[in-house]
Amino acid sequence: MVLEARLVDITTLAVDAIVNAANSKLTPGGGVCGAIHGAAGPELARACAALAACPVGSACITPGFRLPAPYVIHAVGPVWGGGTFGEPELLASAYRAALHCAATHDLASVAFPAISTGIFGYPLEPATRIAVATVREARLERVLFACFSPEVLAAYRAEGVA
Repeated sequence: MVLEARLVDITTLAVDAIVNAANSKLTPGGGVCGAIHGAAGPELARACAALAACPVGSACITPGFRLPAPYVIHAVGPVWGGGTFGEPELLASAYRAALHCAATHDLASVAFPAISTGIFGYPLEPATRIAVATVREARLERVLFACFSPEVLAAYRAEGVA
């Protein structure tokens, strides 16, 4: 598997799927979720509304609509509560669930944001360690970590991602 990290807008990537750092109601939110919904168009919100809620630690998939990526995988990471509410396990579960969606749709390339590190408040370094370790278990051809700032990119580089 090729693992890479780049300072890039995830909504511009022509991969098989981009991952949305979603909320459990799958509604358009702020941060990367808002950007993905904005770029995909209103069809994405309608497709999400047709799905049942997605629990923390799980994922579901929709078409990408107006995005270059044909699919969006909506992964619901945990809100940081200090680390004593199962957050590490829930975050790893969200990544695994997203990877499972990719595998069941025979996708070869996926781009991930730094799930839960924005408005959900998960500390960047431990979240990055979990993301990289979990993704390394997958059997995809290519995984790209789409970093929204130089700080996030540096965290992935510190975990050995080129």
